[in-house]
Amino acid sequence: MERMLATPADAEIVIKLYQLRTEALMREARAWMTGEFWPKTAEEFFAVSSNPAHPHNAHFRQVITYWEMAAAMVLHGAVSAELFVDCNGEGFFLLAKFEPILDEIRARNPGFLTKTSELIVRFSAAAQRYEVALKAMRARGEKQPVREDAQE
Repeated sequence: MERMLATPADAEIVIKLYQLRTEALMREARAWMTGEFWPKTAEEFFAVSSNPAHPHNAHFRQVITYWEMAAAMVLHGAVSAELFVDCNGEGFFLLAKFEPILDEIRARNPGFLTKTSELIVRFSAAAQRYEVALKAMRARGEKQPVREDAQE
């Protein structure tokens, strides 16, 4: 990735993205996605993501679409890739989290986290950030406790 200085406008966008993450419902959705939702199979994944009646479906959609929107802003040049990657890791964490079942997910939902994946392909800093997240997820392995009600 060519090194370029971020502009004040880039900084404003990154700050706005941060502010959106602190909104109460978004915090709740992010806490559930990052801390409680640990599907081990594509079936467990789709039981939430494809079921509008599921109590956490809205949380799932809110978090995934937020990070994909943010990644799209980078891909379309609205914000500096370097600044974005330096300030945001959660989208890469989510992609790494779902990596063990990603092929099965994309067989049914080909667009799942594709903007985040494209960041990794296009920007070396994003690829490095993802590799760190992936390594942490693999090390976590079976250590991650799965609550009985995590999929409810």
